[in-house]
Amino acid sequence: MAQQTVKFSRTDSAKFFKTLNKRVNNYFKENNIKKTGNWKLYIKAIIMFALLLGPLVVLLTVDLPAWLQVICMMVIGIGMAGVGMNVMHDANHGSFSSKKWVNKLMGSSIHILAGNDYNWKVQHNVLHHTYTNIQGHDEDIDAGRIIRFSKHSKWLKIHQYQKYYAFLLYGLLTVNWAITTDFKQTYQYLKRKLSYGEFPNPATQWTKLIIGKILYYSIWVVLPLVLGYAWWQVLIGFLIMHYTAGIILSVIFQLAHVMPNTEMPLPDQDGNMKNTWAIHQLFTTSNFSPKSWIVEFYTGGLNRQVEHHLFSNISHVHYKNIAKIVRETAHEFSLPYNEYNSIWTAISEHYQQLKELGKKPSMA
Repeated sequence: MAQQTVKFSRTDSAKFFKTLNKRVNNYFKENNIKKTGNWKLYIKAIIMFALLLGPLVVLLTVDLPAWLQVICMMVIGIGMAGVGMNVMHDANHGSFSSKKWVNKLMGSSIHILAGNDYNWKVQHNVLHHTYTNIQGHDEDIDAGRIIRFSKHSKWLKIHQYQKYYAFLLYGLLTVNWAITTDFKQTYQYLKRKLSYGEFPNPATQWTKLIIGKILYYSIWVVLPLVLGYAWWQVLIGFLIMHYTAGIILSVIFQLAHVMPNTEMPLPDQDGNMKNTWAIHQLFTTSNFSPKSWIVEFYTGGLNRQVEHHLFSNISHVHYKNIAKIVRETAHEFSLPYNEYNSIWTAISEHYQQLKELGKKPSMA
């Protein structure tokens, strides 16, 4: 069965996004600053790469007790998520630098994080950012049969327990990337002729994927084995690293979209959505911890998903400064601006949403 084509409304009689876009552009023009990253982002990139690779160097050169080895692998996992959110994410949106080659280089960091840039750009830039929270189109809300993220997904008896096990399963996100997800996605996306920009030569993409996996496994599996670690030590460390990164990334992702204050709208039978694309983003996206410096620093501004979804071409280092413009303009046009004051409140609300979606739907 062919997938339904989704069309967003083009009617914005109040000209919300035109007004907002003009105000944001004026902010950058008046302050004479670029929309891409700056020295703050470059310093942060160094810190995140140090968290990712520093402990690895220590593990490979220093004889550490087991408990310190575990801590090092957890720090690597924190660094893995940090590089993904702060460096790779901006770069593959084209906002890390004004230079394309720098964005391409930094975006390629995904290959040592277990992912693939082509797959990520299709799933994230094309499917998620275009069809946010639309069942059957946004793969970020499709967790298979085990977790029910949308009220439009089929309910199974096991979902009544998802409030207990969902957070435990979140840690498997990047493990799946490393083992199976990338191969499945490349096959599916190439078959569907999907791409972000120019469609790649299939042979080139498969070759790039395989070389990327060889590089990835060489760093995180082969190298430790060659330098003396036992296979079971490498396996345990591998799982600790990925589980740590997976928990962090999954929770950050879900706090933006699977919340009581976000909607999961569907198109009508003709594929038409009620709102324009920009207004749709306001109804389907939520912020958290806007006043927390550490949350904003570490998550790469992904605690400000409203700003990110409306202006993904702008580096996250600017989100704090344009947030006031976005919030005031949304309120001016009587549109929602979803936000939780703290990450803990947001996590609690996400738990409540999992609990609600786990209930058997009424037949009424």
